[in-house]
Amino acid sequence: MPAIIAIDGPAGAGKSTVARKLARRLGYAMVDTGAIYRAVALAAKRIAIAWDDDAGLARLLDPPGLPIAFGENDTVFLDGEDISAAIRTPEMSRGASVVSARPVVRERLLDLQRSLGRAAPRGAVLEGRDIGTVVFPDATVKFFLTAADDARARRRHAELAGKGHEVDLSDVLEDQRRRDKDDTERAIAPLKPAPDAVVVDTTGLDLDQVVERCFRAVRERVAA
Repeated sequence: MPAIIAIDGPAGAGKSTVARKLARRLGYAMVDTGAIYRAVALAAKRIAIAWDDDAGLARLLDPPGLPIAFGENDTVFLDGEDISAAIRTPEMSRGASVVSARPVVRERLLDLQRSLGRAAPRGAVLEGRDIGTVVFPDATVKFFLTAADDARARRRHAELAGKGHEVDLSDVLEDQRRRDKDDTERAIAPLKPAPDAVVVDTTGLDLDQVVERCFRAVRERVAA
């Protein structure tokens, strides 16, 4: 089986950015599981399925399932349509948090996430909330990225501003705390570090420092 690198952590900890850079440095595939849940939220909204409607979500994800695919430069496609920008809004962030807490959604997407990781010829980096605890509990290396609340909120605020979304920093912090509460207290696959995860506090580190720390840990483990 190819090497599997799991990166978990709360919103704004830098998971997606670190995962992309780490995957490129290792020559591994990158699987953004958060984007998958965002795509589910977007697809549900488009056909008026409530994000907590288990029966409706089950119909949406029943075989053959949603045609989700990843392209170059972090693009995400739904049935051939580039939805990369559409799923990166505050609304879809909330939607992803809601649908990811529904057991029916997690059950139907589990095989998809595992197959995407195992299909990578050399290895794959997967980031999300439960990669190291549920999706790949036997991952080669597991990381749990975290950071102080205000640092995470500032990062998210800057990201949204860069994409043209005008939101107050206080609103971003409030939404983040709500998502943290939902993610850590949900009954199914709550957000928490795996017992054997390497915990990295990114508060005082720049991106390159975090990637370097993760890269060294992966090389040591793979070499061993």
